[in-house]
Amino acid sequence: MRYALISDIHANLPALRAVLEDIERRGVDAIYHLGDLTGYAPWPNETVALLRERGIHGVAGNYDSTVATDYRHCGCKSENPRQEELSHLSYGWTRSHVSAETKRYLASLPFRVDIRPLGGHLSGPTLRLVHGSQTLNTVYVTEDRADSFLEKMAAGLGASAGDVICFGHTHIPWHRVVSGMHFVNTGSVGRPKDGDWRAGYVILSIEASHTDVEFIRVEYDVNEAMNGIRASDLPGEFADQLR
Repeated sequence: MRYALISDIHANLPALRAVLEDIERRGVDAIYHLGDLTGYAPWPNETVALLRERGIHGVAGNYDSTVATDYRHCGCKSENPRQEELSHLSYGWTRSHVSAETKRYLASLPFRVDIRPLGGHLSGPTLRLVHGSQTLNTVYVTEDRADSFLEKMAAGLGASAGDVICFGHTHIPWHRVVSGMHFVNTGSVGRPKDGDWRAGYVILSIEASHTDVEFIRVEYDVNEAMNGIRASDLPGEFADQLR
């Protein structure tokens, strides 16, 4: 089975459209999202509507669950006071611009999704999808995490050798095998933080005894996204960050 995993779209509709077009050209059996559909760009309702139109299911990111419940903040990590101020501005804008229908959809997203690529009647690997960690969608599972941390994460998910554990949240893609289990951070469609401006996603090819992980980067009309942000009353810095 071939799966495309997309995460951290953050309402960047031009990036999402480009990624979906690229996935369609490559051909997969299914597409799943790993959350953070909203925030930082001016198309939260359009992003959710496109995912629903395409029948793309997934899990709740921290931005999704906080917007859905009108939580006091987005659960985002800030590295300095200006970044924290910007995160509050984005969160306030998003909460005031999402439709009631979008909020209902965000509230309906599950915390995790487990998939049996070979079918529930056969033994084999399980694909386990979360946004952050097995306990909270606000935990950053970064590449420098110790093997012991990842093993504890796997235990919390009930994972075993051969399973594939996928997550996002950090906006930086990486892949590691620990104790026979694959740990895959899908990176970000709409707001990458690894120095590459292109939209990112992952294609997984899962067989009974082998898993292949392919990181894909897609060029998109970043000027359209930047102009859309600047035409809204979101901070212009969000546009500059996309470049």
